[in-house]
Amino acid sequence: MPALRVATRGSVLARWQAERVATLLGGAVELVIVTTTGDAHTDTPIHAMGGTGVFVKEVQQAVLDGRADIAVHSAKDLPASASPEGLVIAAVPERANPFDALVGSTLEALPAGARIGTGSVRRRAQLAAIRPDLTFAELRGNVPTRLEKASEFDAIVVAAAALERLNLLERATAVLDPSVMLPMVAQGALAVECRADDDETRTRLASIDDALVHRVVDAERAFLAALGGGCNLPCAALAHTDGAEIMIAALLASGDGRIVLRSSRHGRDPLVVGAEAAAEVMEQGGHELLDAGVGG
Repeated sequence: MPALRVATRGSVLARWQAERVATLLGGAVELVIVTTTGDAHTDTPIHAMGGTGVFVKEVQQAVLDGRADIAVHSAKDLPASASPEGLVIAAVPERANPFDALVGSTLEALPAGARIGTGSVRRRAQLAAIRPDLTFAELRGNVPTRLEKASEFDAIVVAAAALERLNLLERATAVLDPSVMLPMVAQGALAVECRADDDETRTRLASIDDALVHRVVDAERAFLAALGGGCNLPCAALAHTDGAEIMIAALLASGDGRIVLRSSRHGRDPLVVGAEAAAEVMEQGGHELLDAGVGG
């Protein structure tokens, strides 16, 4: 079979993810490295660039215009809306540790007024909710870059999955329990897109799809889609399966963490479960948060 052309960002983690998918698929692959808006503007906060989508649009375009056969993404980077016309998420193959990790200190050991490095409004809001004394500073860049800058802060926050995949989990001082820090929608999962009319590639990708992981990711993404928000909105969700049931915990918060709205729902249809969780936080006051513009 001809080499499968895999579109990916150029970071060490993105390459690892693309190569992992290639290993699962078997056969020869050719990486097609793409620079995204998020990669090109590392000094700009993600929410200031429009939130989700800043790391995926150019990668998707490489598949749409025929330069690549598939695109491999961190599923958390995908907008909650459906794939662009002509593309389809054909596989969600696996999920690593979905939680967040602190590097530099445990939460309990952080001194009053400690300075935390993170570019995520979701992480800031949840940490501020339990430690209003904490201060925050912008931290962007790939994982190795952020780890290099860790000494400039009392602690930084990164995805445990990223550390795990790069064999750097020993750098984590603490992995945060979801009761403390609920993760980003689809954090730790991979998503593989291809052209909707490419039947051969869709069949190949179906062979590496993990149906259970795909279901919980669908539920989490349905929560985000129902909110109509992206990464500029402090929101989070984590789902798991219990037999045929899907259980989801979700939240929506104000940017300063003073208001945190939570939902816990279950059911068999992932899209319904996610939408119901969103409806619940909206009924608790989510509409007011969004209308007031304090989501970011």
